[in-house]
Amino acid sequence: MPSTSTQATDRQGAQFDQLLAAEDFKAAFRNHPAGVSIVTADPGDGPVGLTATSVFSVSANPPLLVFSLSGRSSSTPSLRRAETVVVHLLGADQLDLAKTFSTSGIDRFADTGSWTRLVTGEPVLPAANAWLRGKIVNQMEAGDSTVVAVQVLQVQVPDDQARAAGQSHPLVYHNRTWHQLGDHSAIS
Repeated sequence: MPSTSTQATDRQGAQFDQLLAAEDFKAAFRNHPAGVSIVTADPGDGPVGLTATSVFSVSANPPLLVFSLSGRSSSTPSLRRAETVVVHLLGADQLDLAKTFSTSGIDRFADTGSWTRLVTGEPVLPAANAWLRGKIVNQMEAGDSTVVAVQVLQVQVPDDQARAAGQSHPLVYHNRTWHQLGDHSAIS
C-alpha cells in the first residue's frame, strides 16, 4: 500500500506534504541501479574512505562531480575536513574493495598492498577502473547527509588494452545486490 503524507505549513503559511517515511523513500530507490565508487582522502590525520553509490558528473567545463556523505558514516567528519579527495570508479573486478570500504568498524587501509599515495598525498587505489582526484569546492547540508561538489584536477582511466581485456566492466549496486554491466546486459 502506498504511503500517504500529511499536510504541514511552512514559515510563509503555504501548505505542503510532509516527507515520506525514510523506508518508503529507500524502497523507491532500491530499484534504481547506481555505479559503485570509493571516495578516499587524508585530511591530515590519516587515510579515510568509504563506498559510495551517489557519485555523478555535473559539468564537463569545468569538470565537476558530486557525491553525498551520510551523516551516519564514521568517515563523514574526516571527509568533510578534507580539501581534496580521490573518487575511484569501480569495476566488477574490484568487488572486494567495494565490500571492504562499505564495512563498518574495520581498518579499511590495513591491506597496504591495495593502496598507495599520490605525490599530492591522497590515498589512491590503483586497482580501480578509473580514479579522479579533485578539490572540494562546495558542501551543502541536505537532510541527514552532506552533498559535496568536487572540481576534478586529475584523471586516471584504463587504457585500450585493459578495456579490451574486459577489466573495465562497471560494478553496479541494485536492490541491495552487486551486479556487473557488460555486453551481456546490453538491451539495444
